[in-house]
Amino acid sequence: MSLKILKENEEGFGIIIDENAGFISKEFTKKFISEGTLNEALDLTKPIYYYATLQKYGVENRNGRVYPENILKREANHYQEVIDRNSSFHELDHPDSSTISLKGGSPYRIVELFWQGNALIGKLEILVSAGYRKSGIISCNGDLLAHYLSYGMTVGISSRGIGTLKKVGGQNMVQDDFELICWDAVSSPSTPGSYLYKDMNDFKKYDEVLPTEKDEIEESSDSNLDFMRRLQSFLGK
Repeated sequence: MSLKILKENEEGFGIIIDENAGFISKEFTKKFISEGTLNEALDLTKPIYYYATLQKYGVENRNGRVYPENILKREANHYQEVIDRNSSFHELDHPDSSTISLKGGSPYRIVELFWQGNALIGKLEILVSAGYRKSGIISCNGDLLAHYLSYGMTVGISSRGIGTLKKVGGQNMVQDDFELICWDAVSSPSTPGSYLYKDMNDFKKYDEVLPTEKDEIEESSDSNLDFMRRLQSFLGK
């Protein structure tokens, strides 16, 4: 029996995939474009490490879901056991599955977990092949990810797990039966600020705050006022 994929704002038991919900805050996009760099040099003679904001507790993500503090901290502790036995496998993009495929190779392994406020941070080692190190030949998912990162491209990270979602106080809360599977590399993450960055000191630069409903209403009102001013100017009023 295959498990159901829970969609955005959907309740029930199934696979909880926190993939992109279709937008990135405009102010964050402007900041990111102005601060991003292209053709970042990767030292292929050494292990390639990146940091990533893996998940946040107590924050509604783009899929309308909230991970409680006690549940996320519990799963982080459980995942530390996976790291300790060197079984931290992940994938490029989210498959519709509760199992991790090893075809194409895991693009990275997580070697360390720690907390920065309500954000769970991971230290990742990009798993590149000998062919990529010597000749730049792309033969596995780790090589492909390293290729993207070498061009300064924005790569996000997103969780995959199994559990129940339930509406509580107007929010879709992850329930106590949640079990984390892994964190996959994606083009646009659901959790605000879940991107890969080279230096831990860049955590603040890559962090993101989603606009509230009030912010969106005020922005819409400002846009309408601006449109009316331009229309009146055009009509000579």
